[in-house]
Order: sequence, then C-alpha cells, then structure tokens
Amino acid sequence: MTMTQKTVQLNSASGLILEGGGMRGVFTCGVLDNFMERGIRFPYTIGVSAGACNGLSYMSGQKGRAKYSNIDLLEKYRYLGIKQLILKGNIMDFDLLFHTFPEQIIPYDYDKYARCSEVYEMVTTDCLTGHACYYNEKHDPRRIIEIVKASSSLPFVCPISYVDGHPMLDGGIADSLPLLRARELGYNNNVVVLTRNKGYRKPSKPTTVPFFFYRQYPYLRRAIAGRNALYNSQIEMIEQMEERGEITVIRPQKPIVVDRIERDTSKLLDLYNQGYEIASSIEFIKQ
Repeated sequence: MTMTQKTVQLNSASGLILEGGGMRGVFTCGVLDNFMERGIRFPYTIGVSAGACNGLSYMSGQKGRAKYSNIDLLEKYRYLGIKQLILKGNIMDFDLLFHTFPEQIIPYDYDKYARCSEVYEMVTTDCLTGHACYYNEKHDPRRIIEIVKASSSLPFVCPISYVDGHPMLDGGIADSLPLLRARELGYNNNVVVLTRNKGYRKPSKPTTVPFFFYRQYPYLRRAIAGRNALYNSQIEMIEQMEERGEITVIRPQKPIVVDRIERDTSKLLDLYNQGYEIASSIEFIKQ
C-alpha cells in the first residue's frame, strides 16, 4: 500500500472525529491503537455509533481492547447476525457487548476515563425530534453505557435505547460525521477518521421507512429518510476542506470488502492492520 506522509499540528484547538460504520469500525481500532502506542491525544474527540464504542477504549488508554472485542471475541461469541435478530430482536447481543464484556470479560477502566483531562462526546439521535444529541459523560458508568448503547442502536435491526428515559437511536442517523459540532465548540484543527474509501457516496434516493416502523416518531422517520442526502453533503464538505488543507482525513485506501455486520475475522484483521499502517504514516507535531 502506497501512502503519502502527512504532518499534523497538535494544539489546543485539535479535534478527532470518529465515523461509525458497524464492523468497518475495526479500521478506526487500528488507527486509535497506533495513536495510543505513540501517546497521541486530542483535546477533543467525538465518536458516532461504532466510533463511539472504539473512542471509549481510546479515552481510557486501553490499547488493543477494541480490537480484541471486535475481532477475537467476535470469533468466539458470534455476537452479531441474523440469528441474533431472530432470537433476541436485535442484530447484536447488547447484553454481551455492553454488560458482560465491559464488566467481566474485558473490563473497561472507568476510573482512568474519569480522570482523563480531554473532552469526549458521543452522538445519538433523539427519536422525538430527529435531531442529534451530544453527550459528555465521564463519571456515571451506567449512563456511559446507556449513551454508547443508544449511539450504536441501528435503525430497523436494533430496539430503541433510552438515555435518561428518553428514546434514542444510532447517532449516525442525524450526524454521521460531526465535524461541524467540533468546529462549533472551537476545535478548528481536526482529524477525521472515515471508514469508507475516498469517493464513496450513499445512494441518492431517500431511505424508505416502512409504515410499521417508528409510527409514533414522525421526526425520526423524516431523519432516517434524509440520512443519505445528509451523509453525502457532509462527505462533500469534508473532501472540499481536505482539498483546501483545512483538515486531515484518515480513510481506508483499499476498496472496502467489510460489511457493516461482517463476521469474517480475516477481513476484519486486514482492515484493522490497514488502519494501523495508515496512522503510522502520520507525523504529529505538538505545539
């Protein structure tokens, strides 16, 4: 793989934006493991869906944790797929992922996360309004899990989750690429980690929402229908800003062969290694 060496200035206005993408998020695992290995930290990080999950391990400094849960433990537990959807009404085993894993099998270091000085936000979509919600929670483990679970609750194939008793779904519905959120908070020196190769666009037609889904949430239905158009406009903005040298983008260089619910661990490991290798080509200069 041929890569261009990049140099990135790290300062008090630096932000890190982590796209979701289901199992394509193993690319982000590779990027973040490389960052942790080199002690690269950003004053502000924001994650969406799988990006929110992987970002939590980055914030607690647990190198290899996200890779282990996404690849090694997937092979052992087979915690996602149609079988899960039929048996549990959820394409992922949320009990295993958000309770058994962080509490028993691969414990999450809540104390280290609570002590870290950097800001971390996770994105969800409010079912009542169809708008994005941005949560920064460090001290309540129960609420942290509520938020990351909601951020990862894919429409149609996962049940609605609740944060503070409020119905929520996948953050990628309302804000897949929250670069503008980072800029609104004053972080104008950003690195964006994407999980699709350059030039990818979603289909231009609106997503069809069957009449029996989310009937009590008309604004959510509208947000889901408009998701493709919103994503494509965000990608256009990101590519234009990248072209002008205003942001740094880290993305897969090979065509993506990993599905959102991919279970082939050899494909996942290859994408993880690609993320690690690409991140290695970036030199960070701290100001």
